[in-house]
Amino acid sequence: MSSLGWIDFDEAERQRAQRIMALLQERESRDELGLGAIRDSIADHLFPGTSTIQTRLRYMLFIPWLFRTLESNELSEAQFREQARRLEVDFIKSLQNGGETKGVFGIDAGARLQRLPSSVYWAGLGAWGIRVFPGSIDSLFVALRGRGRLRGGSDDDETLVNSHALAIWSPALPQMPKDLLERAVFRLTTEEAQFLIDRLVATQPASLLTTLARNGDDADCDYIWTHPHLSAFPAPARRLVQHGEIFSQVMHGAALLYNLALSELRERDDWKDDYRELLKFWVDELDLGAVRAWSLDDFWSVVEHPAHAIRQPAKNFVTQWRDFVLGGTMEAITSPSARRLVEDRERRLKTSQSRYANHAVRDRWSGASGTERLTFRWAQARSHLTLQLLF
Repeated sequence: MSSLGWIDFDEAERQRAQRIMALLQERESRDELGLGAIRDSIADHLFPGTSTIQTRLRYMLFIPWLFRTLESNELSEAQFREQARRLEVDFIKSLQNGGETKGVFGIDAGARLQRLPSSVYWAGLGAWGIRVFPGSIDSLFVALRGRGRLRGGSDDDETLVNSHALAIWSPALPQMPKDLLERAVFRLTTEEAQFLIDRLVATQPASLLTTLARNGDDADCDYIWTHPHLSAFPAPARRLVQHGEIFSQVMHGAALLYNLALSELRERDDWKDDYRELLKFWVDELDLGAVRAWSLDDFWSVVEHPAHAIRQPAKNFVTQWRDFVLGGTMEAITSPSARRLVEDRERRLKTSQSRYANHAVRDRWSGASGTERLTFRWAQARSHLTLQLLF
């Protein structure tokens, strides 16, 4: 949904409008209707190595630097794991000492931090060729246990400790700042930014993220399909973005209908009114001409990605919902068959935890789930481009 406006008649209307806007900004990550593989396939084609919970781009350098401080030590697997965790937790203080408050991973949890930054950025480090070791973090600890190694860089003073040295990081990795463990900031240096762009060019040359980073494109827009330079995108990326726009627009209606149905089951008149209003906006903004022209055969062809298996039931659900939309948007909202399609999909995915079937689970429902339009991680890519790669 590109815009939502209202006339501020009174306080009640103003509060209602604020509730609706809050619903649209809900960011629950659960994939209620089983569209995650399609969403992530598109995102990984356009913006590889990104994640919805990445906070700051310089973590792509922080993680290798922190790990390299341990790699030449003679440690057991358990010791590597323990010391790596301590380093990542202690690093929170280093960022605070540097004056950073926003985007610091674990700033509230501190020592209780469960998901470490390394686990969040590990896949991206591999996708961008910053990490050349092919395995998981745990497998790296296993490979390093009880042995010294050549620290992964090109320093003249680094020496081979044993003949089984591992290649873990790109040899071109910039040098770690000497005071990193005492004071750290998120701002990239020119050398670091160029290193990241070079890694993208080398490992992800066809991605839209690489094109935008190389061109220094820092457009401020909510959706990638509203980018002012869309027409200049490489043809494959432009084709995928156009497919993504229609997919996001069409399937948003199914997500809103799901939330409306749960609101009805919870007998919450305020939620029901809000979702009916949102569905009206969805109907008004839906480009039926584009939906009619949408080739699902071409869509399934271009979104295919080796890291994600899009199963036939998901394809069937998208196809059937699209058919309901083409039959009339109000029909898609009110038709018992359309509502049954959404319900059956959720029940098959969630089984005993279905909010339709399980009263206890439904009673814990917050009133919003998956209400935001799919954006395919454009917000994270835009943050990397505008705040940190470009300066």
